[in-house]
Amino acid sequence: MKLTVLTINYNNKEGLIKTFESVRAQTWTEFEFIVIDGGSTDGGKALIEQNDQIDYWVSEKDSGVYNAMNKGIKKANGDYIIFMNSGDYFYNEFVLEKV
Repeated sequence: MKLTVLTINYNNKEGLIKTFESVRAQTWTEFEFIVIDGGSTDGGKALIEQNDQIDYWVSEKDSGVYNAMNKGIKKANGDYIIFMNSGDYFYNEFVLEKV
């Protein structure tokens, strides 16, 4: 079973840091990580570019969160998708092991 973690972001760099730290801390690492950014101007794009854990990302203007989610779904290869918008975080580092 393959999982996709899909993060949507727009001008929430601090939230993105929190989400990235949470995803990075997971002990189970057999997942795909996709980030869809709505063309952030707060430094979020640079943060995304520096994260080598991301399998696919795009930063471009979209028409809102649902449009961004649909972009991510189209790129996802996982059997299941976990939506973790910027600022979301896992309860602990074992969450993906339990899925």
